[in-house]
Amino acid sequence: MGGSIRKNISQKVTHLIANVCGGEKYRYAAIFRVPVMDPQWVYASWQKRNEMNFSATLDVFVAEFKLKPFHGAKVCFIGFAEDEKKHMTDILLSNGGTVSSLDDPQCTHVVVDESSVSERPETSSAKIFVVKAEWFWTSVQKETCLEEKEYLYDDYVEQTFSPTRRESHAATPTSASRRKRKRLHEAVLSLTHQQSPVSGSFLDCTASPDKALVDGTEPAIDTPRKGSTARQQVFLELLQTECNYVHILHTIMTMFKKHLEEMPEEEALINNTELNLIFGKVPAIYETHVRMRDEFRCLASSWSEDYTIGSIIQKYSKDLLKAYPPYINYFEEVKEVLTKCDNNKPRFHAFLKACQTKPECGRQSLQELMIRPVQRLGSICLLLANLLKNTPKSNPDHIELSRALDALKEGMDSINEDKRKAEAQVALFNMFNDIDNCPPDIVCSHRKFIAKAEVIQVSTTEGLSSKGNSLILFLFSDLVEVCKKKSKAFNNPKSPSGVNTLQRPKFYKHVKLLPLNTIKKVIDIKETEQCQKVFCLVCRNNDELKERVYSFAMPDEESDKTGFLRTLTKQMANNACTPDADKFLASLESHQLDIDLSDMNKGTLTKAFKFATRTKLKVGRAFSFNKTPSKLKRAVSSMMSPFGSSNNLTPSSELAQMRLASYNNISELGNAENASDSPPTAPMSVQPTRKMKTASLTVNAMKRM
Repeated sequence: MGGSIRKNISQKVTHLIANVCGGEKYRYAAIFRVPVMDPQWVYASWQKRNEMNFSATLDVFVAEFKLKPFHGAKVCFIGFAEDEKKHMTDILLSNGGTVSSLDDPQCTHVVVDESSVSERPETSSAKIFVVKAEWFWTSVQKETCLEEKEYLYDDYVEQTFSPTRRESHAATPTSASRRKRKRLHEAVLSLTHQQSPVSGSFLDCTASPDKALVDGTEPAIDTPRKGSTARQQVFLELLQTECNYVHILHTIMTMFKKHLEEMPEEEALINNTELNLIFGKVPAIYETHVRMRDEFRCLASSWSEDYTIGSIIQKYSKDLLKAYPPYINYFEEVKEVLTKCDNNKPRFHAFLKACQTKPECGRQSLQELMIRPVQRLGSICLLLANLLKNTPKSNPDHIELSRALDALKEGMDSINEDKRKAEAQVALFNMFNDIDNCPPDIVCSHRKFIAKAEVIQVSTTEGLSSKGNSLILFLFSDLVEVCKKKSKAFNNPKSPSGVNTLQRPKFYKHVKLLPLNTIKKVIDIKETEQCQKVFCLVCRNNDELKERVYSFAMPDEESDKTGFLRTLTKQMANNACTPDADKFLASLESHQLDIDLSDMNKGTLTKAFKFATRTKLKVGRAFSFNKTPSKLKRAVSSMMSPFGSSNNLTPSSELAQMRLASYNNISELGNAENASDSPPTAPMSVQPTRKMKTASLTVNAMKRM
């Protein structure tokens, strides 16, 4: 097929064909990005050799036959939880590997969870690589089997093994006992360290032993606790939590954000939009806390009881209250985007899992790290309150701390209010997207959703819907949106409507918009055996001379009619700027407004027939079934009375004038005046349309003529 073979890999080699991952040539190809191909690539290319436009080096074709990262590897997982082990097994199998056991002589790799396994497991062969979980996940992320010596298992005591040292340890019988003695010695030394009087929050600890050196700054000076005042100890706790919090933000900025931004476009794990949505609000928070931490360190290095810590908080309060609201208000959206990318992008998922295994993350996932800024302001307020409690009133910092605490609390209240407004706006947009033909002006910055009620219309007043129809009342702060529930039959993806099924389905249909200033009265109908959970809205626009009365009934027995009416009248009073909400509510008997629910059952049947008519017409228009016998037409005609209109009407008009056979008046059937009339004729739309097979005319055929 025009290719050539080289024994040794060099710059002229464009593809490497291998049947197992690993080896010097495989490492060379991984470093210089030479595609490593499965042998099936050659055979598949041979099958397509006669195709004119085919080339074996097409990107799509090459990607299909690339050697998977763990092809030929037999991997054993040690120390993982059952659900995590199952997940890693699925990832291994999908990437060409095979699950093995620790005593399998053909095992090639042992992947260890270093957080739960305290010593290197003994293997049956010195050639078996014992690696950390980071090797597994990073290999999945980079789609290549990485070199094992960079990820060899470290049991927290010795340095990372080199291949030679690793083999010597495996061959020496006393190596395990030496490691145990070292671990015991380290454990004894760790007990001699005095514990810091800080809280048990994750902000107060880190798995990284040199966390203070990560961002290139000097570690905080550890002031001796003996003889220190309670105020100083609380301040040191504030400093410790601030240092750990900055370390978390630094980890997010460097390990995640910077690493993802610096990836080449062809290797990008997520796009720029997703990257900005997830990490775009973090830098402002990080920069503010770095400056604040540095000032705290300066105070700790030469501590004095007269230092005003509150002035530092006040200095950065404006920056804090400017940086946090955009992050907190839209944190749910950030979490949603992060979860979506994690579930739908396997390489990004592997990247997150690989980062989680590193000590800088403290075994925390990115989502768990990202929630720390949401909790930090509250944590600072608690520490400041404790600091204020331990600061004498004669100390100049007492007033400064009070002002700083008030500023932060006021800012947090403002953030919470903004968050509620943001959530209300999101709910308003979602509601707008759920309503078909919804007026666009319903989305307004000052409008918020209050309550919802499912009702059935019991009045025949024009302007809404038909009697007996189910409606939804959405109560907002200044109006009521009346909607009708859409049928599920026309919302599923198999619906034959012309609507694009890829769009978001509409669950409701707009009926009418009732501003609260047009609702003059809310009437609570007194409960009777025949009339339950019924209420009325008396409405009149400025350009109308007559009031309209809309009557509704709540079909759900658990619905709270009184509570909904109280909420409605309260919003009407707020809209009218009056404190008296009771003046908008009245109570009447049902007969005073001529409300009759006795025919609701019959109305429900009428509604069903109207729905059947709409269904038939919609299906007929979509698929042009008019020329073929309609099953729905035959089914409905068998239920209809044959004594309908004989005029040439449209199908919808004929169905509207038909009556159920059970509703025919017997006295009319036996009336002598009707007996002399011509035999009743069925409507044309339900008469047989097939031609007679014989030329002879029967008596029934003559009657139709």
